[in-house]
Amino acid sequence: MTVSPFDHPFLSGLLADAETARQFSADAEIAAMLAFERALAEAEADAGVIGLEAAAAIAAAITSFRPDMGALGAAVARDGVVVPDLVRQLRGAVGEPHGDKVHFGATSQDVIDTALVLRLKPVVERLDALLADVVARLDVLQTRFGTRPLIGRTRMQAAIPITVSDRVSSWLAPLQRHRARLAAIRPELLVVQFGGAAGTLEKLGDKAAAVRGSLAQRLGLGDAPQWHSQRDRLADFAGLLSLVTGSLGKFGQDVALMAQDGSEIALVGGGGSSAMPHKQNPVAAEVLVTLACFNATQLSGMHHALVHEQERSGAAWTLEWLLLPQMVVAAAASLGQAASLAGQIESIGARQDK
Repeated sequence: MTVSPFDHPFLSGLLADAETARQFSADAEIAAMLAFERALAEAEADAGVIGLEAAAAIAAAITSFRPDMGALGAAVARDGVVVPDLVRQLRGAVGEPHGDKVHFGATSQDVIDTALVLRLKPVVERLDALLADVVARLDVLQTRFGTRPLIGRTRMQAAIPITVSDRVSSWLAPLQRHRARLAAIRPELLVVQFGGAAGTLEKLGDKAAAVRGSLAQRLGLGDAPQWHSQRDRLADFAGLLSLVTGSLGKFGQDVALMAQDGSEIALVGGGGSSAMPHKQNPVAAEVLVTLACFNATQLSGMHHALVHEQERSGAAWTLEWLLLPQMVVAAAASLGQAASLAGQIESIGARQDK
């Protein structure tokens, strides 16, 4: 049983993107957190904060480390976060005399936020690839049918003649801008989080900046001052996700309206009806509208999560965990459905007989 349609046994076939969803699995998160702990130990050893032997022992232990997931679940119920018990288990795996050097100078939020960003790296790459695919498919439609006439409609009423190219351009142009937005947001989004207990890295003294820079480099992330209570990067990314699904929702809405009487568009491969076998429902188009509305709704929550009190928050941070993964999967699923829908368009506009 699941409470989320994004990993539901059958609803996920309509609403999910398995490749993107994998980035939010427990296994992926644990792997990213362990990558942080290993890179931190190595960066601190480079700076002379801990010994080289300690860093080597930590790296060796992580190679074969498998956490007790049951213990982690019980600990989260108590601590609110997974990191304290994960670090306890990892220190036990490292053993004496180096176990106490695991996680030195870091805090739980450093691990969890950086682990999130590490998993957003492949997500950003996938979103860009999916956007490129939809853009290419709409380009094909524009090339094939662009000169055909359509009736332009304003406020749901017939207005003046336009071409198919005019309407397809209204689907295509925003997606091209979203690709540019995604490229622009990438260096700001994909940055390390490392601030220690209250954001000051007090345990590292004058070596703090060097360790943070080395940590970022080892993880393939940008270097940035801690952002524990500054969540604008994630809210900005969520805003882009909502823009993507919103633009695709407009595409879906237009196609569903054009398909009402079948005179403006011909679709293949629509969904069947249990009561009316003759119907081909525009399922992909409808899902695009649904996911657009879903992400627009979740975006409000991500903006509420900007309110992180003082130096670090528990409540606002937890709200992000509920919202952002589903927004990401919804955006990827929407792009996949949009590509399918574009491929289902067999004809659009009135034929121009020679």
